Amino acid sequence: MYKKVPQAIAYLTIFSAAVVFAQENQTENSEGDPVYDQLPTLVVSGQETANVVPVATYATAISNLQFNPRVDLQSRNIAEAQGDVSIRGGIFENTGFRIGGATLIDPQTGHYSSELPIAPEMLTAPDVLVAGDNALYGFNSSVGTLSYGWSQIKAGGSTTLGGGNHGLNFQRIHSGWTGDCANDSAWSWGAEIESSRSESDGSVQFGDHDFDRSSARVQLLGPNSQTDFFAGYQSKLFGLTNMYAAPSNKNETENIKTRLLMINHQQSYASRSHLEFSALHRRNSDHYIFDRTNPNRAYVHETEVTSLAFSGLHEISDAFAINHAAQLTADEIDSTSLTNGFQSRSYFKLSILPEYRIALNQGESLTLRAGASLDDTNRDSSAVSPISDLTWEREHTNGQSEKVYLSYAQATQVVGYGAIAGPTTGLFASNPNLERELSQNLELGGRIERASWTVSGAVFYRWDTDLVDWTYSAANSTSRTANAVDIDTVGVELIGSKKWSTVEAIVSYSFLDKSEDYGNALVNASFYALNYAKHRITLGTIWTPNDQFQVRIDNEWRSHEANALRVGPNEAFFTHLAMSYFPSQLEALELFVAVDNAWDDGFQEIPGTSGLGDQFSAGATFRW
Repeated sequence: MYKKVPQAIAYLTIFSAAVVFAQENQTENSEGDPVYDQLPTLVVSGQETANVVPVATYATAISNLQFNPRVDLQSRNIAEAQGDVSIRGGIFENTGFRIGGATLIDPQTGHYSSELPIAPEMLTAPDVLVAGDNALYGFNSSVGTLSYGWSQIKAGGSTTLGGGNHGLNFQRIHSGWTGDCANDSAWSWGAEIESSRSESDGSVQFGDHDFDRSSARVQLLGPNSQTDFFAGYQSKLFGLTNMYAAPSNKNETENIKTRLLMINHQQSYASRSHLEFSALHRRNSDHYIFDRTNPNRAYVHETEVTSLAFSGLHEISDAFAINHAAQLTADEIDSTSLTNGFQSRSYFKLSILPEYRIALNQGESLTLRAGASLDDTNRDSSAVSPISDLTWEREHTNGQSEKVYLSYAQATQVVGYGAIAGPTTGLFASNPNLERELSQNLELGGRIERASWTVSGAVFYRWDTDLVDWTYSAANSTSRTANAVDIDTVGVELIGSKKWSTVEAIVSYSFLDKSEDYGNALVNASFYALNYAKHRITLGTIWTPNDQFQVRIDNEWRSHEANALRVGPNEAFFTHLAMSYFPSQLEALELFVAVDNAWDDGFQEIPGTSGLGDQFSAGATFRW
């Protein structure tokens, strides 16, 4: 492992100073005593996992997505090391990560799109955009988008120290400051900083990691606006056997460094009208070693992406409004593995979606949206995609509501450089003949919300044409090959949440079935497109018996489609359990213990890639 003892000592010093100089938190319980850890309520389309903090490292924007009922996260090493995030049976490259108004992409491979060097406190919980919403707001993400908003900065902070088995230790500090702008109390400012690190030998051999992240933000709040200026840096070194190149049985390592600069402005005007503008620059450096005993066999990439984006809704009348979104992105890659000169590309997308709302009875409405998006690049043919949905909603004066919708939408994307611009033979064999991917989605869904429970459901049929998959052939077992495939997917999604006096719970069930056609390609197994759970159940629960104790548990059971590359069973059961104690003498202090993969299930989430063992951790968080 790569030790950072001086940095760990520095964090210990900061923790001690914070305990001495911490200010009292202003949140109070019913007795007027301060409460320092209130998890958001488990609700459909709100917080959809019981746990918000991982066991094996510091929290990131994708932590605990494994248990999110709308998302399937398949990890290499721990999820925060490298996790492929898919939505509704898509693959990792079909999923976008939208921060504010702009979607971040990585031109090398979608594996790195989730490299977000942003403290979770700076972001809202993600909305999972599918169907028409993804077609409207998504960018080069044909199936779904995780859309994060910028949160409002709060005064106060926290510091955490912890460790666990397998040589795990982690430290973290976060703090925010706010104040009114001089001579105008309607305007306020905020500043926020965060620094985190962790290291571990890993729950399996060669599964070590060494992470650190630093991020900062300045915010300006007005009566109808919010502007954020952000800078972040993250460095991650980690390894695993068969991490990407199964079934080679090599102990692979990866070193990723990510820098992100971003400006985001939100503005509301009139009654429903709003606008969001985003500008970002991201530089991602990746040093991948196929065999750590032979570090000279390395693949080195550095990508730079610059994006401008805006989106919003302009209300023309009570009955008519126009949704709009646009993004312009330019990227460039410097790589040791690209061979054909295809090393830069510019992308453009424009979506216009008019909506017409008909008022029915009191609190009841019918909304029709119909429009289209235009996608284009300087290297690929353009595509025009229809977007449409019809939604009936009823909202009651007591906050209860019902909703039913029918949607048809199309979205497209172009493939990353790793699949189209590299050598056509070897360890990762690209395919220069790959074309623009096309995804069409027909969906019927609904939602019922009551005071103590919520339920939602959807059934969908998706046609994916020229979807790019990485495949395995026994005739060429040393190569992973990029191939196009046409896939039809049928899916069902059911999610329900319930709140009692001391218990909150959310449960979900999803079903997927696929039929695929690779054309004339010789394919014996699929690493991604056919690596999906036919049946999946999640159950998250928060139990808060009193002000001193809280128990949070997430469970996931999955039954996967059979895969020739997978070693071991096609079923898995994972549990993440955490318990917190808040001493009555010092309620700003949280003492916690947690376990992930409690049953030591070694299921291979990605076929042929090593599964993980159980991970225990314990520590303390002090809040001010």
